[in-house]
Amino acid sequence: MKKTPISIISGYLGSGKTTLLRNIGGCVCCSLTGEFELAVKELIKKYKPDLIVVETTGVAEPDALIFDIEDSFPELVLDSIIVLVDSDAFLKYPLGKVGITQVELADIILLNKTDLVDKNKLNEIEKKLQIINKKANIIRTSYSKISNNMLFGLYSKKSLKKISHPHLLETEVFSFETNKTFNKEKFENFVKKLPKEIYRAKGFVKLNNKFYLFNYVAERYSLEEFKADKTEIVFIGEDILKYKQKILKELNSLVRKKS
Repeated sequence: MKKTPISIISGYLGSGKTTLLRNIGGCVCCSLTGEFELAVKELIKKYKPDLIVVETTGVAEPDALIFDIEDSFPELVLDSIIVLVDSDAFLKYPLGKVGITQVELADIILLNKTDLVDKNKLNEIEKKLQIINKKANIIRTSYSKISNNMLFGLYSKKSLKKISHPHLLETEVFSFETNKTFNKEKFENFVKKLPKEIYRAKGFVKLNNKFYLFNYVAERYSLEEFKADKTEIVFIGEDILKYKQKILKELNSLVRKKS
């Protein structure tokens, strides 16, 4: 039986995984348990794809998925494990257990967002990554732009026979929703003062009667005009629930007053 190659895209929150997927095109959108197995089997049966690419959640170790492929999918063969590393965030936040495991398992490490870091710092990051994983090919990228020919057709030889369930970082999450409009200038000032423990924030926000897609990673943020129905923002980080009430109170204070 001809096996279908599968590649795994991994990397911590905000490193550029989804952007890479959009550049590649085509994906299986489901979780790592339950319906994932059914979705993969149906995809193979219905479409007979040349390659399946799966993006893991940013706080999951890819070893559990590798194990699941070996154990549950005789019709699949592991092609490549691609791990993205945010160059700028790497300098500000040390890699935790999950981040180290992701790098250890990589066949290819995309050192992403290189436009934000100077060459000396990039050389320093590469040396640290090589200590963790001596065999992976490290490729510098910006906006996750890379030729597909450099990512696929590797047929990784990784085999993991003794693996427990996937481990998650002690990540805390809280969210905010409203149908009201924010003052744009006040919202941007609020974002600039977010606690450093908040590593990631994302969602939709209504500013001065326009909706925006809001993305925040490691003290950087962007606002892009977008169609949405209401403001919904998720905050992600370590030990951040202590800030929840203060942040929610501040957000409520940003509501644009009617003149």
